[in-house]
Amino acid sequence: MTRSAATVSDIARPEQQLERRFHNRIFPEPALSRALVSFQANKSKPAYRWYKYKEGFSASLVEYLLNRWQIIAGRLLDPFAGSGTALFVASDVGIDADGIELLPVGRQIVQARELAERGLDDETIARLRKWRETCPWKSARERVEMVELRITRGAYPAETKAAIERYLGAIQSEQPAVQTLLRFALLCVLEAVSYTRKDGQYLRWDYRAGRAHGGKAFDKGAIPDFDTAITGKLNEILQDLSDDPGQLTVFGNRPACEHRGRVHLIEGSCLDAMPRMPSGTYDAIITSPPYCNRYDYTRTYALELALLGIGEREIVDLRQRMLSCTVENRAKDLLAMNPAWREAIAVANDNTLLQAILAYLEGRREAGDLNNNGIPRMVRGYFYEMACVLTEAARVLKRGAPLFMVNDNVRYAGASIAVDLILSAFAEQPGLDVEAILVLPDGKGNSSQQMGEHGRQPLRKCVYVWRKP
Repeated sequence: MTRSAATVSDIARPEQQLERRFHNRIFPEPALSRALVSFQANKSKPAYRWYKYKEGFSASLVEYLLNRWQIIAGRLLDPFAGSGTALFVASDVGIDADGIELLPVGRQIVQARELAERGLDDETIARLRKWRETCPWKSARERVEMVELRITRGAYPAETKAAIERYLGAIQSEQPAVQTLLRFALLCVLEAVSYTRKDGQYLRWDYRAGRAHGGKAFDKGAIPDFDTAITGKLNEILQDLSDDPGQLTVFGNRPACEHRGRVHLIEGSCLDAMPRMPSGTYDAIITSPPYCNRYDYTRTYALELALLGIGEREIVDLRQRMLSCTVENRAKDLLAMNPAWREAIAVANDNTLLQAILAYLEGRREAGDLNNNGIPRMVRGYFYEMACVLTEAARVLKRGAPLFMVNDNVRYAGASIAVDLILSAFAEQPGLDVEAILVLPDGKGNSSQQMGEHGRQPLRKCVYVWRKP
């Protein structure tokens, strides 16, 4: 079979073989919902609601996993920490939690949350209240000019941009802890006060920005003025903090655990950080890697990255160091990064289903049928890198420890990619048992383009449960 001759039917047989292999471990799980495995369930949850990290799972999901599998002590790892949800839920019940996060946005969120959860002194709380009530940026003389990327130029109404720059100037006179929390509050409202909306693979621009190029004009609705948005966010943060700023913070209806677990965040990529970790360290891993769906976080979080001073060259570097999930990722030399990954790469080479998918996509690329020629390279990079991540995950887990992963199946050029089956097969190579693939009751939909060209085909959205024996 040549690559150019590969068809969707060539994928069906190896997929069916894997389905038979795991059929008694694939379970519909009524307790799971799309809200639970996404940010939606965090929208009204104190502290977790502060920043809308759309790609993250909910605190309720982590609570469900910890409770159902009776993880009550020890040490937890999230290799793709994002906004730190798994870390803070674990910490609340007394579990030490380590996270790895590459994007500066996630690191800023975790830093601010950890500062708040340690308990703020009276002076810090008083300064936050002062900012909420008196809006000192309105009279600030000094401005700090915002970094603009090509993708963020013109993202705000002129008066909003000026207000943000006065705000940045005014916070410079505050103590470090107050600065951290005020900058975090600003991160939380950037999208709301801008002409943009995060929309999967890109930022969607409101017609008022004057950047529309054909097609139906997008109207994101009312855009709040900066003063209203930032004072509202400061008020929300203050409401969620303890009434007694000298004591533990309170989240929801219960106080945080009296002996909170330690939260430690490692800056960088898990492909770099995990090989340096000692074997047999963790009692559990809870994570959700980027999906194989072309979402480029350096674009969707461009407003926040620009605010944090990340320039164009740094954006390119971040994108390349991320797990390959966007068509702009170049192939990584995994063996040069770590020769110990030779077996993981061999497992990916030997996976019949993956190789059939790659042959099909490459054939569609050669025929000019893909809307982006980088798709085959991205899919290949995603799975080969995930094989290496799973090798490291198995190594750093203690014996008997579980690994929970949230992920979606995807579809390209009419071919469904059973991410759950392929990764479960990969997980077995370094010695993980596939305990369960928990399937959400409602399948994930397809993109309008996929449905228009190839029809609708529901895709599984799952939580994988693997365990080191």
